[in-house]
Amino acid sequence: MTGSAPLVRVDGLQVRFGAVRAVDGVDLSVDEGQVLALVGGNGAGKSTTMRVLAGVVPATSGSVQVAGVDVRADPLAAKRRTGYCPDVGGLLPRATPWEHLQLSASLRGLQGWQPRAEHLLKRFELADVADRITAGFSHGMGRRLSVVLAGLHRPAVLLLDEPFDGVDPLGVEATFELVEDLTSTGSAVLVSTHQLDLATQVARDAVVLRGGAVVGRCPTSELVGHDGVRRYRALLGT
Repeated sequence: MTGSAPLVRVDGLQVRFGAVRAVDGVDLSVDEGQVLALVGGNGAGKSTTMRVLAGVVPATSGSVQVAGVDVRADPLAAKRRTGYCPDVGGLLPRATPWEHLQLSASLRGLQGWQPRAEHLLKRFELADVADRITAGFSHGMGRRLSVVLAGLHRPAVLLLDEPFDGVDPLGVEATFELVEDLTSTGSAVLVSTHQLDLATQVARDAVVLRGGAVVGRCPTSELVGHDGVRRYRALLGT
């Protein structure tokens, strides 16, 4: 904690799709160097919240700020300050990992990005397929590449939506290392996952969502072991 304003601040966020309230009054904040886990079952509102923070889906109401930028007022400026790994999609099937990285670097105006790109590809065990089109990638390989793309430019805010889905232990470890690398230099990280065991390893604090609303906030240490799982299930009403 630095005492400065949170790098991510969400107050009273509501997102409606017609009559459906996908997110209903969510509040959360993430400070410099902090990792916050957003946990809950399917349909809890995790991905919608992440999409709002990434400037992909507009908020119906509420305040959303990323690295000092009002996402609603200036989504493009917010996107410049974030790295976003979406829960699904985001990759071009006829492009290679290296071409994805080239495109990302070009859009962001990055200079001297190649050594970091090569390092990340090796860390995530994608160097051997860097020149293969992603159409033939497994789900786990696609997830790993999405994380690499999100972290390439060392964003002030890293948004990882279900980064562990279908990913093997080495890919999970590489994601943990990337998160640690970025938080050590002051980035804020928000990780959305339905995998409670991994949430408790990557983050110190958690927000539990159910039905689009916050039903619990606690250190992840309180969600470990049988008692922790029991508490989590109680919050989810299962």
